[in-house]
Amino acid sequence: MDKIEKKNKKIFIPIAEPVLKGNELKYISNCIKTGWISSQGKYVIEFEKIFSRFCGSSYGVSTSNGTMALHLALKTLGIGLDDEVIVPTLTFVATANAVVYTGAKPIFVDSETSTWNMDPKKIEEKITNKTKAIIVVHLYGHPCDMDPILDIAKRYKLYVIEDSAQAHGARYKGRRVGSIGDIGCFSFYGNKIITTGEGGMIVTDNSEWYKRSCFLRDHSMSKERRYYHPEIGYNYRLTNVQAAIGLAQMERLNSMLSKREKINNLYDHLLCNVKGISLQPHAEWADQVCWLYSILVEKDFGFLRDELMMRLNKKGIDTRPFFIPMHMLPPYKTSHDFPVAEGLSEKGLNLPSSIALKDREIKFICDTIKKIKRKN
Repeated sequence: MDKIEKKNKKIFIPIAEPVLKGNELKYISNCIKTGWISSQGKYVIEFEKIFSRFCGSSYGVSTSNGTMALHLALKTLGIGLDDEVIVPTLTFVATANAVVYTGAKPIFVDSETSTWNMDPKKIEEKITNKTKAIIVVHLYGHPCDMDPILDIAKRYKLYVIEDSAQAHGARYKGRRVGSIGDIGCFSFYGNKIITTGEGGMIVTDNSEWYKRSCFLRDHSMSKERRYYHPEIGYNYRLTNVQAAIGLAQMERLNSMLSKREKINNLYDHLLCNVKGISLQPHAEWADQVCWLYSILVEKDFGFLRDELMMRLNKKGIDTRPFFIPMHMLPPYKTSHDFPVAEGLSEKGLNLPSSIALKDREIKFICDTIKKIKRKN
């Protein structure tokens, strides 16, 4: 039965849901039948190879989740105690947490209105002699403006890590995100563009970093002497079962990205003339992807963002607010001024974006928004 159901039946359109209609069950069944259900098996190897190739990178290292991918990337690059890492303040908390896990300190940068991403013009003023890396986040599927960031990194000899958890397949000037900086990190959580339930991936072109991350991921166990661990390592491995799901998802990734583009375009068409609704910006150099369809609810809409969310929820439409900036959270509280990020967070709203959405469901969502505005 469709999510928009007959009269007197409850309507519910979720913000996101996984679509597992390919070879997921077939490949999982193979894992169970053969007994290869842990972190060794053919699906892990194949998933790493195919995903890194898709990104345009030479190597892929799968991880237990996206947060661990970020932590592993930082440890691989030698980031540690008393170092500083530049991070956008408007991001999911995992980006900053991964820095803290290493003993380093995240240094926050405000957003820019033109992409909603970290403002490259505000990075240089945050660099000190302790700065070792910049983590860029391709927020809500739109790539960061990478060239000026890479230029800054080169001048100050900093690493660039791409947090691409929300942007599988997005391109910056023709290059897929994740392959542009030194190391790219992805998440395969259940609401991501492709999923393994939980899971993540590092991609890179550097063979030494690839070897180092594989070593750290497996308890830092020596390849020459079994159960000999010359340093502290981690158990950040992905299981063969999860990788089997990921491989099946990869087989349909291009068609799923195409479907998401159609969802984005239909939303844009239906909402472009609604006063008080600002659509996500689209830079001419970017090929963004629709992870979650994102809008801003401006003052002239007639209701604040949270009021609109409440009214949509009463109509069975699930929504999600933008992330709360890191500098406003208790662990990272600072008095520094980040006005753009705060404004985006206050007004930002994510609408349902699953590839399972029907056109009529998107139309229902947009019509509901318009009716709510008219009633004001």
